[in-house]
Amino acid sequence: MADDLYDILGVSRGATDEEVRRAYLKLVKELHPDVNPSKAAEERFKKITAAHEILGDPERRRQYDAGEIEASGEPRRPTWRPYGAAGAGAGAGARGRSGPIFEDFGDVFSDLFAGAGRGAAGRGGFSVRGRDVRYTLDVDFLEAVQGAKKRVTLPSGGVLDLTVPEGVTDGQVLRLRGRGEPSAAGGEAGDALVEVHVRPHREFRREGDDLLLDLPITIDEAVLGGKVEVPTSGGRVQLTVPKGTSSGQVLRLKGKGVRNAATGATGDQLVTVRIVLPETIDDSLSYFLTEWRQKHRYDPRK
Repeated sequence: MADDLYDILGVSRGATDEEVRRAYLKLVKELHPDVNPSKAAEERFKKITAAHEILGDPERRRQYDAGEIEASGEPRRPTWRPYGAAGAGAGAGARGRSGPIFEDFGDVFSDLFAGAGRGAAGRGGFSVRGRDVRYTLDVDFLEAVQGAKKRVTLPSGGVLDLTVPEGVTDGQVLRLRGRGEPSAAGGEAGDALVEVHVRPHREFRREGDDLLLDLPITIDEAVLGGKVEVPTSGGRVQLTVPKGTSSGQVLRLKGKGVRNAATGATGDQLVTVRIVLPETIDDSLSYFLTEWRQKHRYDPRK
């Protein structure tokens, strides 16, 4: 008997879609061939990928739970039994009749002709579309912002080349038409669905189409103002720090955020200033501030 898909992912049948997704991602990080090249890990990786192809798709998960498809994703084979057999339910009243009962008749035909009219014609003018396949792809933060060419290593050992579009978001699914499983009945191939996971960045954070950055400045830069060099997704630029800038103040770099592929607009980079004192407070600074405080004491907490 095939392994239970829920057991493979280590979740209960009542798990939410998000719990299924998180369990799958956790196992991917442990078992991906690039991380764990052992043969045992490779076999488990293939199993969890196949399990997530079904449980990660709400409709296919419903079919699996209802017994309409096998753990392999194939339609459940119809079963035959004679009239009057023990435990036959409604058929038990038909004792004395001969011949088999064909169960799940409608399901078999609905699966068989689900792809009718799509793709190349199969026998009798019907065709069955190939199955979609799902993969995950980890990309760096700046690759998601700027776009990139990537290669996905498939569980089968093959590769899938794709373009990560500029501004892709964490969890976004890219659809590659016709790159899924071929049709077994002359129809069109399924699609490859690639879910993008964006790795966090050491300096940048993303909020919508804006990029957020914390910028440390010196006490004299805060008091006197000046120009400081700031990293952006496209390289380093000069930012003007106004005279008298307080820690926590947000400065805006217009158009230095993420380009939105849908609208064509580009967000901004929001720079939060953090005043950082020197590691050692020397006597001259202490003396100056002591004298200054006596004449200009103020309370910013009021």
